[in-house]
Amino acid sequence: QVQLVESGGGLVQAGGSLRLSCAASGRAFSSGDMLWSRGDMGWFRQAPEKEREFVAAITWSGGSRYYADSVKGRFTISRDNAKNTVYLQMNSLKPEDTAVYYCAARAGGSGSMRRADYDYWGQGTQVTVSS
Repeated sequence: QVQLVESGGGLVQAGGSLRLSCAASGRAFSSGDMLWSRGDMGWFRQAPEKEREFVAAITWSGGSRYYADSVKGRFTISRDNAKNTVYLQMNSLKPEDTAVYYCAARAGGSGSMRRADYDYWGQGTQVTVSS
């Protein structure tokens, strides 16, 4: 079992920055389950009336990172495996970035941008960018 808890969302003006965090916990991590603790982590977002879409993903080592075209150059994903935490640094925010942001985890993997590949999801954190 894996639990994901996001934090760091809020209201920001266009051009501003926010840093999201996602802490992973659960038996799979505390027992040192290698498959889970070395799995991909990702961020997705869902705006009102729209489908949930990929934002960024990172492999366990951090050696491979993937971004949606809409956020490249503005967002940075990173992880601290000692803390079982993944981060999303969001700079130069735009009103179209407004959405609920979800953290996702999968066992193993080598980097995926597909929503269907992720096994566990957080509850989401609201990000609102005003113009």
